[in-house]
Amino acid sequence: MVLEQHSANNYVENFRGTSHNTLLTTPKSTASAMRLSSFLAVFRPALPLILGLSLGCSLSLLMVSWTQGDTDDSCGDELGNGGLFLGSNRGDPPEDQRGGPGNEDFQPRIVPYHKDPNKPHKKVLRTRYIHTELGIRERLLVGVLTSRATLNTLAVAVNRTVAHHFHRTFFFTGLRSPKVPHGMAVVAHGDDRPVWLMYETVRHLHQHYGLDYDWFFLAQDDTYMQAERLAELVGHLSAGQDLYMGRAEEFIGGEERARYCHGGYGYLLSRSLLARLQPHLDTCRNDILSVRPDEWLGRCIIDYLGLSCVEVHQEMTYRYFELGKNADPEREDRAQFKNAFTVHPVSEPSLMYRLHKRFSQIELDWTYLQIQQLQVQINNLSELTPEGKAGATWPIGVNPPFKPKTRFEVINWEYFTEEHIYSCPDSSPKCELRGADRADVSAVLETAVERLNERYQPQLRFRKRHLLNGYRRFDPTRGMEYVLDLALEAFTQKGHNQVIAKRVSLLRPLSTIEIIPMPYVTEATRVQVILPVTAHEQDYVSNFLDMYVMNTLDTHDNVLLTFLFVYDPFDAQRISQADVFAGIKAMIGEVEKRYGDVKIPWISVKTEVPSQVKLMDIISKKHPVDTLFFLASVWTEVNADFLNRCRMNAISNWQVFFPIHFQEFSPAIVYRDQQPSAASSFTAEALRDGRFDRHVFEEACFYNADYMAARTKMAADILDNDELLESMDVYEIFVRYSGLHVFRAVEPALVQKYVRRACNPRFSEDIYHRCVLSNLEGLASRSHLAMALFEQEQANST
Repeated sequence: MVLEQHSANNYVENFRGTSHNTLLTTPKSTASAMRLSSFLAVFRPALPLILGLSLGCSLSLLMVSWTQGDTDDSCGDELGNGGLFLGSNRGDPPEDQRGGPGNEDFQPRIVPYHKDPNKPHKKVLRTRYIHTELGIRERLLVGVLTSRATLNTLAVAVNRTVAHHFHRTFFFTGLRSPKVPHGMAVVAHGDDRPVWLMYETVRHLHQHYGLDYDWFFLAQDDTYMQAERLAELVGHLSAGQDLYMGRAEEFIGGEERARYCHGGYGYLLSRSLLARLQPHLDTCRNDILSVRPDEWLGRCIIDYLGLSCVEVHQEMTYRYFELGKNADPEREDRAQFKNAFTVHPVSEPSLMYRLHKRFSQIELDWTYLQIQQLQVQINNLSELTPEGKAGATWPIGVNPPFKPKTRFEVINWEYFTEEHIYSCPDSSPKCELRGADRADVSAVLETAVERLNERYQPQLRFRKRHLLNGYRRFDPTRGMEYVLDLALEAFTQKGHNQVIAKRVSLLRPLSTIEIIPMPYVTEATRVQVILPVTAHEQDYVSNFLDMYVMNTLDTHDNVLLTFLFVYDPFDAQRISQADVFAGIKAMIGEVEKRYGDVKIPWISVKTEVPSQVKLMDIISKKHPVDTLFFLASVWTEVNADFLNRCRMNAISNWQVFFPIHFQEFSPAIVYRDQQPSAASSFTAEALRDGRFDRHVFEEACFYNADYMAARTKMAADILDNDELLESMDVYEIFVRYSGLHVFRAVEPALVQKYVRRACNPRFSEDIYHRCVLSNLEGLASRSHLAMALFEQEQANST
């Protein structure tokens, strides 16, 4: 939440006073130097941004090492000889490349490619990924040394706190625990001896990942690691050199100057060091005797590679903190603790979580400080823009408010108080604040008073009396905006108080948009439509079949249809004398006769309670596991647009789709004496006189394999409660018994005519209640009902 505020300092003056002369080269004359000078003069305002980078000697104009005065190095020679331009070689270019004497403009020379006919043609095999061909490796792999006793305690705490921040994290142990924690990459070497575990771990890292990573970090499971800082550390180190970095410790006896890295605080090994150490590991294992694995590794590196543990390298310092006994991380405020990469020792998992909470708060405070500093810089630099100070919109660093181009694009403000809001979903003029809206208003009021106190204390202290007026609107380019008129009681330092009115503006900005990777799907998948029909619903089947034939069979869409006739026990006994579904079966036969290659099968079921789950159990057993089901109702109008969205939104082993159809209002109330519009069901005109029915969950798209997996998980609950199948629908099955995404969204392509549904009281209370609400809310809108009542009262009064 951001509260409007203004601040400024002398940053702009300091920026303007910076001398650029120290950054420039004095070229050795020539016309190229004059062109360079004119280039710098034109782009002088942006020069610090261009030259503030880490520049190296190269052939690109903006990648040149600028030096002062004459120089004898190769880069200086290139500057003097026109080497700034792409393609120039060391020394003066040949005469034909310069285009004649006195002309220093570079002219490219085309070198033709000639295939040698004497050499056999070889097929070039390219790698699968470009980073493999270019030799680009991941930066850091983390290995945690644990044991069978602490694998399910401290190792789990490490995995839950920081492991997901690293690219790969492995847990190395001697003997595997009987039950390996879920979601952890555990490598068991088969021997619990500490030195043997270290030997096998180093050998395993080099053998399996030596070519894939630049750096390897090893630590114990009683070490807390600050993942972001370790990643930043390796990002500033050169990967092509041998490095052994950590907390340097003296060997037992302390006679040598060489040091080893303490394992409790972690240590960093470069890929090149690991490669050089690999041939000597077996010798070290046999010749070096040590109890401590970190001391054994340090002795091996020193004896055979001549490298000692270092704490400072390339001006980067390895920072660590030794945690005292009974220490409280919440009260630890020393700079050494706040800047530490690792903390040791961590005696129990709860302490690991407390450390993670403390360091997360430190990082959060540091991030807020960075944001404030960037806002100050943006505010100061805005004076150099053509718009001047007015170009920096509030809050600084957030997108400016949306500017409508026409009156139809104006975003409306919603008026609210602490108890009511005057913009309701059902078009009523006033409704009570409840749920998320009430929590939102309370949080905004609390934040406003808190920020005012932060700004004006200790001179003034505010306490909220009540909200005078509140306005809010959602701007899709920036977030939720608020304007509050507050009645505040202000207290001075001397104890005086006065009630004042103050207007504040707040913004709840949109957070970073996260792109969720989704599996690949295609619109060519066959859809199996399942249509359950009961005796009292058969009058609507004719319209369903007409729409199905027109939108799928005539267009040759990849769709199949299966009817599920639901007989009650009485009708099932009379099926040989009078079949209640005989008319529907005759219509199916006519469709099959008209389309010779089309078969529409049906399945007959006898049940007193047509539970959706029971019916799907029968259908599921008669189809392959990779079948994509569309569970429809007799009021559904099947069309190509929805079928394609069904294919795209239902993803096997990932997501199921429950569309919210558009339900038209009762034409008898909406149109009364007028004739309804003959607009198509897919036009915006038809979607005007109705609503999206959020109470109905009859339509669904899902794969058979996903349904069978959810029903398998449900099997244990059915043994204890036989009536559970009748109290649940397919939607609840997926919500409660599957780990899939349950995608519920409005679907404008699914339009249903008005019908009053028959609610079965034998279903669960929740299903029955949803059916009743659907009938009541689907009758008409408030305005239509009000007009009908008004006309009825007028008729009665006359």
